[in-house]
Amino acid sequence: MPLTRDYKEGVLERLATRPGFAAALLREGVDALLNGELEIGKGVLRDYIKATMGFEALSKETGIPSKSLMRMLGRAGNPQASNLFAVIGALQRHAGIELHLAELPPPAKVRAKKRKPFRPPRGQNIRYPESSGAAHGALREAGRAFKRG
Repeated sequence: MPLTRDYKEGVLERLATRPGFAAALLREGVDALLNGELEIGKGVLRDYIKATMGFEALSKETGIPSKSLMRMLGRAGNPQASNLFAVIGALQRHAGIELHLAELPPPAKVRAKKRKPFRPPRGQNIRYPESSGAAHGALREAGRAFKRG
């Protein structure tokens, strides 16, 4: 027996048992449509319909044949706005919720922090240790000097 199950099976089970989840999924589907994510929105609405009222009951509610509803919410479907809004209206009535658009406040302007001008460090007397010439002698090899390159 596998330890995992199909994602859609889990979603459909939650939709059938948790009304709050169903309302949230309907809201997400409509949000996806409004944000221009047509494929995602259609998929979410299709799953929602399958788990809640079914395409036959939705067909009676909207007056659109169930086969047409399945086609328009399918992967290759291209729903007309009038049909899509009829479906959303019927789903809202069935769920007992009413979805509204709300205007978001404009994003707050982020003000850049003023940076202090760069100042080079004060001149300090830096003393290097006296060299005995060992380092210079290490770069010589049997009468041959190495050049930096």
